[in-house]
Amino acid sequence: MKAIAWTDGVMAEDPVPLSETLTGVVRALRDEPSADAERAPTAAAMGGVFGRWEEAVGAAVARHVQPVKLDGNRLIVEVDDPAWATQLRFLEDTLRSRLREVAGAEVDTIDVRVSRG
Repeated sequence: MKAIAWTDGVMAEDPVPLSETLTGVVRALRDEPSADAERAPTAAAMGGVFGRWEEAVGAAVARHVQPVKLDGNRLIVEVDDPAWATQLRFLEDTLRSRLREVAGAEVDTIDVRVSRG
């Protein structure tokens, strides 16, 4: 019996790498039309940003700043205090570099939201 997998919305009967399948799922879950599919982050980038966040940004930053959404090359983060929003402006270049090195994610822009709670 052959395994069947979905890759980019197409059923494939031959084995496909799990990373391709997960990337297809990530793209399918996006709110935007499929015309923007090439902007969708890969599963590896998503896993790197959300799974290795503390390693990439450090424990002190991770206590106050959490990733919310990776939209193409734009990362949306939430901070627990307005002072951290200001701090992130100074740290943005360093954070983008660390996310590239540690998480394998190319982030061009970091948008900051302040938590209400």
